Amino acid sequence: MVMKPKSRGGRVAAPALVERLVPVHAGQEGNLSVETIRINFKTGDMAVHPAHGVGEVQDIEEKDFGGRKTPCYVIKIRDSGLKVMVPTEAASRVGLRPVMKKKEAQKILDILKAPEVAVDLQPWNRRFRAYTEMLKSGLPSEIAKVLRDMYRLKFDKDLSFGERRLLDQARSLLVQELALAKKVPPSAMEGEIQQIFSA
Repeated sequence: MVMKPKSRGGRVAAPALVERLVPVHAGQEGNLSVETIRINFKTGDMAVHPAHGVGEVQDIEEKDFGGRKTPCYVIKIRDSGLKVMVPTEAASRVGLRPVMKKKEAQKILDILKAPEVAVDLQPWNRRFRAYTEMLKSGLPSEIAKVLRDMYRLKFDKDLSFGERRLLDQARSLLVQELALAKKVPPSAMEGEIQQIFSA
C-alpha cells in the first residue's frame, strides 16, 4: 500500500517476522537463502521493501482494516520519496527486511563479477518473464543477477525498452542498499558497480 500518512509521532515498534539473507553452504559464494527471524522495526530504522527498495521507518500508525485496528509501518522510500504502509503482522509475508550486512554486500558484488548468465531462455519474452520474477523475489542475489546480465547486454547492443526497465529497476533496488551496507554514498556505490562492468 502506497500512501501519504498523517504524522502522529513515534510509537513503540511491534514485532514482525522478517527474512534475513544467509549463505546456504560455507564456501558457496553469493549463494544466499532466506532465514525467517523475529525483529522489531522502530521509528528511524532502515528497512528494505522488495518492490520499492530501501526506506526509513518514519512512523508506526494504527489503521482500521475492516473494523480491526492494525499497527502499520510507515516507510519513506529513499530512491523515489514514496511513502509505503506495511502492517507489522504482514511484514514477513510482504518481504520487508533489514538492510543487508557489509559481508552480505560483498557477496552481492561477487555475483556482479561472476562470468555466468542467470537466464538463457529463448525467445526474449520468456527471458523477460524470468528476469521479472527474479526482481519480484526481492532477494538481493537475484536482483544482482538481473543487473549484471542487463549491464553486459548493454555493452553488446542498444537495450530495448523492456531491457532498460529491467536495468533501471535492478539498479534502483540494489544501489541504495549496497551503499548503506558498505557505509558509502550511493554515487560511490554506483561508481564501483560501473567499474566492475568496465573491467
